[in-house]
Order: sequence, then C-alpha cells, then structure tokens
Amino acid sequence: MEEEGGGERSSFVIGLIENRAKEVGVAAFDMRSASLHLSQYIETSSSYQNTKTLLHFYDPMVIIVPPNKLAADGMVGVSELVDRSYAASKKVVMTRGCFDDTKGSILVKTLAAKEPSALGLDTYYKQYYLCLAAVSATIKWIEAEKGVIVTNHSLLVTFNGSFDHMNIDATSVQNLEIVEPLHSNLWGSSNKKRSLFQMLKTTRTIGGTRLLRANLLQPLKDIETLNARLDCLDELMSNEELFFGLTQVLRKFPKETDRVLCHFCFKPKRVTNEVLRGDDAKRSQVLISSIILLKTALEALPLLSKVLKDAKSFLLQNIYKSICENGKYESIRKRIAEVIDDDVLHARVPFVARTQQCFAVKAGIDGLLDVARRSFCDSSEAIHNLANKYRQDFQLPNLKIPFNSRQGFYLSIPHKDINGRLPSKFIQVVKHGNNVHCSTLELASLNVRNKSAAAECYTRTEICLEALVDGIRKDVFVLTLLAEVLCLLDMIVNSFAHTISTKPVDRYTRPEFTDNGPLAIDAGRHPILESLHADFVANDIFLSEALNMMIVMGPNMSGKSTYLQQVCLIVILAQIGCYVPARFSSLRMVDRIFTRMGTGDNLESNSSTFMTEMKETAFIMQNVSSRSLIVMDELGRATSSSDGFAIAWSCCEHLLSLNAYTIFATHMENLSELATVYPNVKIHHFHVDVKNNRLNFKFNLEDGPRYVPHYGFLLAEMAGLPSQVIESAKSITSRITDKEVSRMEVNYMQYQSIQMAYRVAQRLICLKYSNHDEASIREALQNLKESYIDGRLE
Repeated sequence: MEEEGGGERSSFVIGLIENRAKEVGVAAFDMRSASLHLSQYIETSSSYQNTKTLLHFYDPMVIIVPPNKLAADGMVGVSELVDRSYAASKKVVMTRGCFDDTKGSILVKTLAAKEPSALGLDTYYKQYYLCLAAVSATIKWIEAEKGVIVTNHSLLVTFNGSFDHMNIDATSVQNLEIVEPLHSNLWGSSNKKRSLFQMLKTTRTIGGTRLLRANLLQPLKDIETLNARLDCLDELMSNEELFFGLTQVLRKFPKETDRVLCHFCFKPKRVTNEVLRGDDAKRSQVLISSIILLKTALEALPLLSKVLKDAKSFLLQNIYKSICENGKYESIRKRIAEVIDDDVLHARVPFVARTQQCFAVKAGIDGLLDVARRSFCDSSEAIHNLANKYRQDFQLPNLKIPFNSRQGFYLSIPHKDINGRLPSKFIQVVKHGNNVHCSTLELASLNVRNKSAAAECYTRTEICLEALVDGIRKDVFVLTLLAEVLCLLDMIVNSFAHTISTKPVDRYTRPEFTDNGPLAIDAGRHPILESLHADFVANDIFLSEALNMMIVMGPNMSGKSTYLQQVCLIVILAQIGCYVPARFSSLRMVDRIFTRMGTGDNLESNSSTFMTEMKETAFIMQNVSSRSLIVMDELGRATSSSDGFAIAWSCCEHLLSLNAYTIFATHMENLSELATVYPNVKIHHFHVDVKNNRLNFKFNLEDGPRYVPHYGFLLAEMAGLPSQVIESAKSITSRITDKEVSRMEVNYMQYQSIQMAYRVAQRLICLKYSNHDEASIREALQNLKESYIDGRLE
C-alpha cells in the first residue's frame, strides 16, 4: 500500500452520519498507522461545534457522508457542514445502504486487534449503531478505492476516544495558538512568534510529531497515565546517561517506522498480470522498502533493550517488558534474515535505496531474480561508462550523473565548463542554479533498460517475499505496538525532555494533580513568549471551589490577554504529561477549555463582532461542565455600554452558579462590584504606574480592583482630543463613580458575614489538599480561628 500523503499531511479517512435526535456517529480511519477511532455523541450546538472540533483534530483527507437531507430542528446537516467548512477535503457521498451498522459491528469484531469487550462495545452495539454504520461505509470505501483488503485482527480500534480526553473546541485552538500562531511576526521585532506545537516540535519521526499534535489538541484526563509520563520525565532529567542513551538509540530507528504497518495491515487484492502492470512494480517496490525498513527497526531493538534494562520508572519498565522481552520481534527478525541479505539497510538516497531494494533477497533463492539483477547491474554500469565517455569526448571533467526516482539518471554540468553552446547531442536542457541539467538519447534508452530491469527485480522479489509477508501479517499487532511505543518515546524524549533540558535549571517544574483541589500556579510564565522576552514577568493564579471566578482588570496592553492564554497553555502542558513553566503548580483535572477572545467581524457568515461574541458565549454556556476552565476576554464591549455590561454581569452570575473555574478579563470597572455581592469572586488588576501623564506597564498581577485613574483620557489626549471635551468627560465620570462607590459600600456591609464564611471555607479547602504534617495543620486551624473571631480575614 502506497504512502498516503507524505510528511505530516493528514492520512485520515472519516465516515460521518447523523440521525434526527442530533446524534452524530464518527469513524476515523488512519491509513498511516492502521488505526480506527470511533465516536458517537449528541451534537449540542446548532452550528455543529463538537463535530467541527473533531474534524479539526483529525484534519481528514476524505470525508464520507450519506446523501444530503434536511437536518432536524434547522441544523445544517453534516453533509452541508462539510461543503461549507471543508471544501479542501475530498467529500465522498455514499448511499445510505453503505452505512450498515450490522456490517460495521461484524467488521469491528473481525478486524480489531483487541477483543471488542476491551473496547466497551460488545454490550452496546445497538446503542452505538451510528458510529458502527460509519465504520461500514469507511472500510467499504477504503477497500474499493485503494484495492486492498484489511487484514483480520490488525487494526488498533479505540472507542469514544474524543471524550476520554480534554476537549478544546476549534475556536479555542486558534485563540490559544496551540497549532498555528495568530501573528507570525512580533510587532517591532525581528523575532518570529511560534505556536505551542511549533515550540515543542523537536520530534524526529513523523509519527512522534503527529502524536504530539494529537496530544496538544486533546490532552489527557487520566491522572495515572499523566503521572506515569511525569515519573518518566523525572528519571530522564535525573539520569543523563539514560536520557542521552535513549536520544541516540531513537536515531537508529527509521523516521518512517510507523508507516511500515500499512503494508502488513492491508493485503492487496489479486489482479491479473495484464491489469496495471506498472503499478504492480511500484507496489512491489513499496513492499520491499517496508520489509527493509522493518528489518532496520528490528535490528535496533537490542540497543533499545540495553538502554532501558535498568530504567526505574513504570512507563520505561513497561516498554522494556512489552517490547524488549517480547520474543515475537526476534522471531520476525530471524524470519526476515532467512530471506533478506544481512547487509541490506534502509536508505534515503534514491539510487542507493533502489539498489538495496533490487538486492534485498539473498542470491540463489530465485534464478529469474538473479538474471534481472545482472541486467540491472549491466545497465547501471553502461550508464556510468557513458558518463565517462562524455567527460572525455566533450572535455567536461566536472560532468556528474545524479539520479532521482522520477526521471532516473540525468546529466549535471557546471555553467563554467560550458564554452558557448552545448553540442546538439544534449537534449532536455534545463538551467538549475549554477548547473545545467540535461540528457541524451543514449542515456534515455539506458534509463528505460535500467528501470525495466529494476521493475523485474521488484516483481520477482515480491514473489520471493510472499511467504515472509504472510507470516509477518499473523503477528501484525506486535508491530502496531512497536510503532506506538516509538512514537511515544519520540514525543517524551525528543520533545518534552529536550525542551526542559534546554531551559535553565528549575525553570520548568513537575505539575501536581488533584481530583477536586484548586487550580494553583505559583510564578507561572507564558511558555512561548518567555523564549522571546528574557525579562518576562511571572504571575500567580489561585482558583478553588470556594473561589471559582477571577476578574482581571487593567488598561489595554497591561498583559490581560497574555495572562489568560498563559494559564490555559500551562494547563494543556500539564495534561499532556510535560513539565510546566512555573515555580509550583497544582491542578484540578480539566475536561474542557473554553475561550472567548479577540474581536472582529465575520463577513463570510454575515456576523458582526458582537454577534460573533454572542455565538461563542452561547456555545460556552450550552456546553460548560463543573470541571471546565473558561477564559473570557472583554465580553460585551462590542455593543452599547449598558447592554454589554448587563450581558457580562449576567454571564458571570450564571458561571458563578457552577463549579467551573472562570477567569474574566474586562475594562468594565463596574464589574468589580460582583466581588461585594458574591464571595466566590476575586478581583485582580495588572499594576500600571502613571507618571507625567504616561502609562508605565509593570505586568504584575496584584490583588484588588485598583483603578488606573482615567487611562482612557490619557490616550484620548495623546490622540489630540480637545481639552474642553476631556474636562467635560472627567466631570461626568466622577459623578458616575461616586454613585458606584456608595453602592459598593452598602453591598459590603450587607454581605460581609457571607464573605467571611467563604474565606474560612477557602482556607479549609486549601488545608485539605495541602501536604503539611498534623502539627502544622493544627497551628493553621488555630490561626484561622483567631483571625475569624477578630474579623481579620482577607
């Protein structure tokens, strides 16, 4: 099976189907790693936000949908959604008969490497019929379009994977700059801004890079798995020999190791020799290349075993037991060694790779193959002799004869060696930098002979490898496991550990996790911006069940948006199992991150800035859970001040009724009144000095609603607004402020007792999740009691 979309391009084929109850079934088949991911969920958004998020995660190359029909309740329908949002993807419409859940359930039972009971599917086939129907259509399309049969018990099947992880909607992925930066150039700087993915992308394999992207878009929620990754990082950071040993060993494995699986999970359908003969040779070449690549990977396993033998962390020990002590790998390696020549290794240089593929099988196994090889060698030698002849006949001492897989051998002659025009013998002349690329009729004829001989070698070699490939297919699941392990090691060692090791000591620290504890980050920093600004100012955050909303105030450019983004990125880093840029961090597991940031009209959907704000806010309100993290930046400023303030206040009240942690950045100073009414609200501000009518930004987050006096007026004066207009505005705002201050004082007196009780609860929660000994806790409780009696709790 040929490589689908090289490099980091998507290799997912997705089947999508929905019913009238707003349920959506998704089957995502990864052609590269031979894995199948199933999801079924109720779509809670009329604009299909959950489905958009899933499609953004998979970035499919093909989307299979049933024929279009009107969706229930005015919903756009998955088929129309694909038309609107994913025009670049190849949309395939298959009849509803192809979406057969009975066939889908049989396929999952037959093709899954693990038993269906391990997936949680065996007792729920009727309940999850939509994703099984999507499986049926997806497998049918793949087998028909690609001319293959999927090998039994070869697929890694995961069920409901999307919701076993933290969910980050597509808008938040963009706002938080997880995959792509919003602006690549920093204003006033030659530095290039990067996304979190680009910062961490020091992986060496394509599979490791894809795993990193998948983790960032869907971080983990399982504390046990995260702690296993963090224990592994602890060991790598404390054991330099292990870290550098793993780094070196991983380089021995080919970058395309995960790709090799496709050629054993997919069995080509048999066709007659007359049909697509040229394609058969190409397919044979890909298969031979996969065997060589697999041989190279298996020969590197003893080195991995040697490095991991004394590892202490559970994750590395588990890899050692499941991979290094598994006898099937040695069995496959021996089977390959019986047929494949010992000296053959995976190569990337085109002609070396072609030669290795032609001579992969040991001599003497197939007489026709040996004849084809002699023909290949004779034509290759004739081509090089021809090049020597041209060097002498035309006085071209620097003539070279490179090779590429598309055009075969060609001539490369430096410009400086050509005096006047080239002789007429040279054809297809193309300038290429300081050289001229060309060919001759003799060379073209030899190229045809060479290519034909190579094709014959490939075809004969495939016949020799049939029994070997069938044997490997029986153990294909252990190869799937090996590819998974190599991708995981690549991400942890070459990305996480490498990133941490390039920072000063203790700049990145291990996060701690609790089930229901606070979100506490001490001296947190923005992981991307701190690499661009040496003097980046660190800031703290503390949210808990008794204090679940923080309102951040401050003028423009004081650091509010950066702070909101920083908190989310630290949480994401922690929940992929990486150290975080903070002095200390303790996190409650987050199941969804919602962001409402940025302003701008959406002309394509005829939405104003305010309408875009309201749609994003509505999506948050409809989908928020008690374990969500919500960051909202400047809600309500795009409409009238009274309406905007009312909507912002009302949204805050709704979010306060939940246990979700919320950070709300605003210019609206009136919102600070929330803290006098609701004890679970804390007001902070970014410190700004005003000197000589100029704002001096300190970027320090401090307690309380300290106002920067009339910073809007300072900017208005700088813009040239008339002085009488400024003075009039100052008198108006002073009258409004007097009324607000008096009202806040009344609120303070009215709600003081509730505020005190909440502060006590807040400290008790902190003590519950602390690591102090019994004596320290008793002392803290005594101090709390005295402070409460004296009314000194702040």
